[in-house]
Amino acid sequence: MELQVSAVWFSIALFLITAVLTKIASRRTTNDHLCTLPPPPEVTVLGILPSLLTKGPEATMHYLYNKLGSAFTVSFLWKRTTFLVGQEASTVFFQGSESEVTQGNTNEFTVPMFGSEMGFAVDYSTRMEQTRFFVESLRPAQLRSYVDPMLEEVESFFAKWKEEGVVDLKYEFEELLMLISSRCLVGKEVREKMFGQFCTLYHQIEEGVNFVSFMFPYMPTPVNRRRDRAQMKLTGILADVVRSRKSFNRVEEDVLQRFIDSTYKDGHGTNEREVSQMILGLIFAGKHTSAMTTTWTAACLLSHAKSFNAALEEQKEIISKHSEKIDYSVISEMGILHSCIKEAARLHPALPTLVRQVKKDITVRTKEGMEYGVSRGHTLVNLVMVNGKLPHIYKDPEVYDPNRFRPGREEDKVGGKFSYTSFGGGRHACGGEAYAYMQIKIIFSYLLRNFEMELISPFPKPDWTKFLPEPKGKVMVSYKRRRLPTN
Repeated sequence: MELQVSAVWFSIALFLITAVLTKIASRRTTNDHLCTLPPPPEVTVLGILPSLLTKGPEATMHYLYNKLGSAFTVSFLWKRTTFLVGQEASTVFFQGSESEVTQGNTNEFTVPMFGSEMGFAVDYSTRMEQTRFFVESLRPAQLRSYVDPMLEEVESFFAKWKEEGVVDLKYEFEELLMLISSRCLVGKEVREKMFGQFCTLYHQIEEGVNFVSFMFPYMPTPVNRRRDRAQMKLTGILADVVRSRKSFNRVEEDVLQRFIDSTYKDGHGTNEREVSQMILGLIFAGKHTSAMTTTWTAACLLSHAKSFNAALEEQKEIISKHSEKIDYSVISEMGILHSCIKEAARLHPALPTLVRQVKKDITVRTKEGMEYGVSRGHTLVNLVMVNGKLPHIYKDPEVYDPNRFRPGREEDKVGGKFSYTSFGGGRHACGGEAYAYMQIKIIFSYLLRNFEMELISPFPKPDWTKFLPEPKGKVMVSYKRRRLPTN
């Protein structure tokens, strides 16, 4: 029964919602020439519904890929959604120009979440400049300054654990990553004085990430009204912080400050509302996905003794070399741990699909040597969850094997561009990837050094009833304090 409910939610989310969005988008575009190339092979939702009901979304997408190839279309009412798999078919998805494929119409639901002066509420050129602010604030030179605050938050958080006990790691990681985000992104004013209020309001914004709000982002439902009130209050709180810093000429080492100091190409600076809304968007982009990836990494490591022991031995070696010191360069030496996180994200990507809208007719070339025409108005979906499990790229793709990313194998690099897309790719690749890896490595290096752990609940399954699938249920772990020797 749970599988049937998940499949129904998935089909509603992927087809009915995009149908409504396409109807809206079609009013904003003009007619193009008709595609002269043949379209991708097509099936209907009704045709795959038995598979969705019995096998689930991921298995169904794998089945369609194996049967129809790297590009195929699923039709639902008047709507056609074209799915792309693999390097060749994904090229136009990740590298197509804004005039060919766009993110905009599919992300309308984020506008009331964060506000009208950033992201998908503004024109494309302004959005790209704001993206530059995001990327520049998370460059290695800036990341170095975030290590100590992250360490302080991690040490303080786990100091509250008892000598031994049982915890739900999914809940714990969500709490911890919100603490890190408030410290490194928002700043110490919020972290020290109003963290509880900030978290409560932010959670009300996160509630806007649901199927109904995605389909009808401005419908005055109770959830949407709470989201809107919370967004206004948080924007006001953050704007007050910005004004206070400017009034007292106070400069801090956090992303909020870097947004305050950012300037557009024409020379004008950011305003209080832009800064506040960009921070809200950045927290959403990083905190939730990082929490999921951290939870999946824990579940994988605690279910695979060989990989766990390899990561533990790496920490012992680093301790013998650097003692208790952890800085940016030390974190960069945690190659095994990095591969463990990367492998968990391959098997369980935080975003199992990426979505674009076709603005004018495009050509898709597949691994099988076919060329298809995809018409304006189609929704394009890149199947990240299938990309990461292609057997011609990854040996034994269903197996958790971090060594596949280690020197000598590096299966993703051998496979070529877009073989690994858990953090996106191309023009819209995740600018916070390095930040995400850094905070997750800091968390696990501390856990490995200070705790024995055992997964006592079953290995979680993806919860397809969620708008962003997360590990289903609780991830219960027993722990006992211990400390690795320093020499």
